Amino acid sequence: MYVILDIETTGGKYNEEGVTEIAIHKFDGHTVVDQFISLVNPEKDIQPFVVNLTGINNNMLKTAPKFYEVAKRIVEITEDAVIVAHNAQFDYRILRTEFRRLGYNFERKTLCTVELSKQLLPDQDSYSLGKLVRSLGIPVSDRHRANGDALATLKLFKLLLSKDLDKTIIKNVLRTETQGELSPRQLDMVDLLPSETGVYYMHNKDGDIILLGKSSNIKKRVNQHFTNNSPKARKLQKETKKVTFEKTGNELAALLKENAELIRNKPKYNPFYKKRLFSHGIYQSFNEQGYAVLTAETIKPKKRPFATFNSLQAAENFLHRIREEFQLCNKLNGLSKAKKQCSHYDENNCLGACVQKESADQYNKRVNQAIEQYSFNNKSILIMDKGREIGERCGIAIKDGTFIGMGYFNLNYQINNMHILETIITPMDGNDNTTHIITSYLRKKKVLKILELK
Repeated sequence: MYVILDIETTGGKYNEEGVTEIAIHKFDGHTVVDQFISLVNPEKDIQPFVVNLTGINNNMLKTAPKFYEVAKRIVEITEDAVIVAHNAQFDYRILRTEFRRLGYNFERKTLCTVELSKQLLPDQDSYSLGKLVRSLGIPVSDRHRANGDALATLKLFKLLLSKDLDKTIIKNVLRTETQGELSPRQLDMVDLLPSETGVYYMHNKDGDIILLGKSSNIKKRVNQHFTNNSPKARKLQKETKKVTFEKTGNELAALLKENAELIRNKPKYNPFYKKRLFSHGIYQSFNEQGYAVLTAETIKPKKRPFATFNSLQAAENFLHRIREEFQLCNKLNGLSKAKKQCSHYDENNCLGACVQKESADQYNKRVNQAIEQYSFNNKSILIMDKGREIGERCGIAIKDGTFIGMGYFNLNYQINNMHILETIITPMDGNDNTTHIITSYLRKKKVLKILELK
């Protein structure tokens, strides 16, 4: 559990500042579950430059509660949570100073979004909150007010969590927690998991991921792990001390995230990860008469297929599908053993390429259309699908035919060129496996939209 907070102060000498406003959003890694926002009477004057910066003046605070009147609420909302702030050292020092004045020792774990941003968002021009969030396309209002800055920090932290493919944030938090053997309470955490699409992570006592997977129903899948009676499952149950998850909003994003994180984390209880996720492909060649020939074959290391499949049957089924869609010829594509024309020519469903009644140029144009539709080639596109919440979309980016990463966008955020896109998405490695995952998915299921990028 995290508490994203921001504090405005009077300014003045070190350790003599007073709190003038505080905003706290309790965040479970996915949604805000509680919040506390309040002006605070610091019982001292605000420095003029702070008034100009924040717009908070002494008159506004005359009837505001004093710090001791909000102290209990701050303790309660931050209990058993990690404080997240932009320049956390400052906010945490101010809080501890105020509590010390009350004779109370306030101690919490902290995470600083400045430091996290330097690790996960290198090469930014500035790491000040205002400039950083603007460069990332994160909307911010009421700048230099506690709640405006806290909300901007929350959105930044969500982005950092999504970019943290190695899960260093969660690992570092879990590593500091005292954990015993798996308890009924920890088993009951299944009830807190969503029945939604995403990736789940099962952690050991050190926070390391020992198993991960994708599911269209995270709660149901994790429950299966906990109720399985196999020897391997019982070992997994004993070692699991925490289950975390990331909602992806759609299955394609979950598949890509699972693929990337299996390679990075190599979890102990995941089955051996294949170097290649496909076994067969569709290859293009030309016969002596110049007609394009598409054949389903076992993968050949030195030849590049335009589509990949998990079996010969799946590849041949695809050839049958595009024959109907583009009026291609089963005899040319090796699906018909007819000595002369294919049966579809007799049925007027083939234009006669098999007996050279149709010119090679005309036929090959339709073959190229099929290849263009079902492969990336050198395309730069953005595949848009459902996001994790209402008003959000997931974007999966392809640049020059290669998958480069994915991210989440508000509906009102304009994605119109590759440069803007590359600053927002989480970079991910593209290879033959990611191409297979995406093209296989697009052959079977619909997405919301595919945009061509400049």
